[in-house]
Amino acid sequence: MRSGPSNCRFCALSLPALAALVLAACGGDVPDANEAPPPTAVVTAAVAPVQWRDMVEALGTSRANESVTLTAKVSEIVRKVAFESGDVVQAGDVLVDLSSGAQLAGLEEVRAAYQEAERQLKRQQELADRQLISASAIDTQRAARDAALARMNVVRAALADRVITAPFDGVLGLRQVSPGSLVTPGTPIATLDDISVIKLDFSVPERFLAVLERDQDITAKSGTYPEREFSGKVTSVDSRVDPVTRSVTVRAEVPNPDRLLRPGMLMSVQVLLAPREVLAVPEIAVVQVGTDSFVYRLKQDQSVERVKVQLGSRRQGEVEVTSGLSAGDRIVTEGTVKMRAGARVVEASEVPREAGQ
Repeated sequence: MRSGPSNCRFCALSLPALAALVLAACGGDVPDANEAPPPTAVVTAAVAPVQWRDMVEALGTSRANESVTLTAKVSEIVRKVAFESGDVVQAGDVLVDLSSGAQLAGLEEVRAAYQEAERQLKRQQELADRQLISASAIDTQRAARDAALARMNVVRAALADRVITAPFDGVLGLRQVSPGSLVTPGTPIATLDDISVIKLDFSVPERFLAVLERDQDITAKSGTYPEREFSGKVTSVDSRVDPVTRSVTVRAEVPNPDRLLRPGMLMSVQVLLAPREVLAVPEIAVVQVGTDSFVYRLKQDQSVERVKVQLGSRRQGEVEVTSGLSAGDRIVTEGTVKMRAGARVVEASEVPREAGQ
């Protein structure tokens, strides 16, 4: 059976014509190939000068403001220990007594001799005023009084070597002696540290030597107190650069009224340099392509252009722009992933929400 011409009516229709008929039946329109894509919703921000403080980071070691190891000056038996480990003492407090009864009695003997010589001098002075004795007798008695005073001072100095006192206010370390033990010159008795102020020594590369100076602010942190930040100031910069490490040692002082910090602790240090005015942008606005950095800058027709920039210092969430942008430029801060040069953009806050959203 052969098909008639009427059965091939649709065979003569081309594929484009068929597509047009389908679109027309559905009520759709044929898209225009030259129609521009809709603008991309982004977040933008204006570039403005901000106050910027560069930081030099380093690791440092804490030291006591004053520190000494107390030792004996003579060979003697410890008669009395007047402190315990960890005591807080004042300057002049007696810590260890090495004196014996014989030495104390010797001091009393020379003191009595001095007092008697002083009394004799006063009596003879009264007699000399009445011209009952000669001036030479007065001179002889005065010399005897001075000799007695010198002998008493010698004994006092010998006793002073046997009484160990605190040379400054501070905290004592572990006690190393007990009553009755024999000590000799150089025998350690205890350590004494003044930790009301902590000296913090740290090394920085020599390239920072030109920007370091006294009274610069520093902040320091210790792993012992991770939530605590300690503030201080630079007090001195070493006069020499280490020829091996090419670094210079810097010393800062950190107030420590609570005595939380101890000598020998490892601390991270940040030196805050003098503030300066820079142009800064959010880090998320910078697009890195190889070794080059770019941002997308808005033009007057609401399109964007890709601008190469030079970056400087960084801080949390921001980066300094040293060239490529000017104050007042507006850049894309969010939405850079889908950006391309020449693309039209619109502020995300200006895009109307659909119903129900």
